[in-house]
Amino acid sequence: MANISPVSDLRNYNSVLEKVSPGSPVYLTVNGRGKYAIRDIAEDEEFEKTKTMLRLMCELNEGRRSGEEEGYLCAEDVRAYFRGKRK
Repeated sequence: MANISPVSDLRNYNSVLEKVSPGSPVYLTVNGRGKYAIRDIAEDEEFEKTKTMLRLMCELNEGRRSGEEEGYLCAEDVRAYFRGKRK
């Protein structure tokens, strides 16, 4: 079940932080609307890894789609392109 507290509960932040655990963030509201989330750092790191992996997968999918529509480059063309970039 979600832990939802008004932001004013942060006056006694120890009681709010005791509710935070991996997989169980605390959501803070301002004027009755969701505004902030307090998560365990390990969970936050996992979330950031997942976001990065999703971004990478989207880029790889875009490259695959581009290759299928416009044609793939041979390995020698790719090497020549990067050699030209170094100079």
